[in-house]
Amino acid sequence: MMSSKTQIQPVQENSSRALIFWLLCFGFVINGLIINFVGPLLPTFRAKWALDDGRAGLFSTVQFTVSLVGVLLSSPLITKKGFKPAITFGLALMGIGFAFLNAPTFALALVASGVYGFGYGFVTPGTNLWVGESYGERRASALNLANLAWGLGAILSAPTAMYSIRTSSINSALYISGAISILLALYLARQHFGKPHEEAASLPSDNAKVAGNGVAILLCILFYVYVGTEVSTSYWAATHAERAATWATNTFTLAPMFFFGGLLGGRGAAAAILLRLKEGTVAIGGLLIAAAGELIFLTAHSPALLFIGAFFAGLGFSSLYPIYVAWLTKWFGSRARKVGGVMFASAAIGSATLPWLVGEISRATSSLRVGLIVPLVGCAIMLTIVALLRPNARG
Repeated sequence: MMSSKTQIQPVQENSSRALIFWLLCFGFVINGLIINFVGPLLPTFRAKWALDDGRAGLFSTVQFTVSLVGVLLSSPLITKKGFKPAITFGLALMGIGFAFLNAPTFALALVASGVYGFGYGFVTPGTNLWVGESYGERRASALNLANLAWGLGAILSAPTAMYSIRTSSINSALYISGAISILLALYLARQHFGKPHEEAASLPSDNAKVAGNGVAILLCILFYVYVGTEVSTSYWAATHAERAATWATNTFTLAPMFFFGGLLGGRGAAAAILLRLKEGTVAIGGLLIAAAGELIFLTAHSPALLFIGAFFAGLGFSSLYPIYVAWLTKWFGSRARKVGGVMFASAAIGSATLPWLVGEISRATSSLRVGLIVPLVGCAIMLTIVALLRPNARG
């Protein structure tokens, strides 16, 4: 007969793991809100510091360039010290940097965005890896739930920004969100994260023969273009909406919310759709929907069409990133962990460069509409690469 101590211990470990999981989900809500908050604030920041679109695009460049450094540093930290230091350190940095985003000068605001971007680079991979290793065969469901929480935070960023601008309470919103992130970091630092779930199964190695360097290069381009295109659209959505139509209030700040609403809703439906259709077919369909949404958003002159375009752009993008990650795993087998580092680095570089490119083109042509052709071209590039990869034939 098992002792009461032996019986109680697994129950306590499961309870502790569940508590940490829900705390990390809450952290991902804060994460999604913080990293996407600057987009709806761009019109206000442009007016405050007399920024052209080229300089306004530097917020995205700084936060995602520095986040790449955080991602690279988080790997050895997690290996040596475990998940808790990386996650708590990252949450604390995100809170500190976000609290000072509305700084007196543009230079200091960029520094603040770099601080919370650096924290983002620790929190995001740390949380995903902890969930993946802690939930074994249930990792897909747990990871999906955690990333849905991130999407909820991204959606909340736009109405929160709109309300804070309308009530002249931007600093209050930043301070409160920053304080919550710091307090969450302190609370998590007192928790016992436990040992990761042990699983004997390893990634298959025989799939490595399916893909070579050419496929790796094409996938690397897909990761770069996709993430850069997604961030470009959400980052500039509020600014473009403000200029493209006549608004009685600052409701244009809700444009990113419609984009993330399509992204979140589409990811919820994608799981069922992928049970019936091949991944390559879903990817091509998604890219066509995204291109149509981008075109509507680019050319619209009414609030309704702007919101519709943003929604369908997000809807089309929703299934792409999970599919690209699935191709990486299937085609490279046990090599996926090594090749994946390059892919995720490419994604971070895309986030840092393509939104900046949109701003530079807008500045040079005095038209953000022209700059937003970049995401539309991104859809065309991805369609071409998917056709070259022939995923349905490759397996």
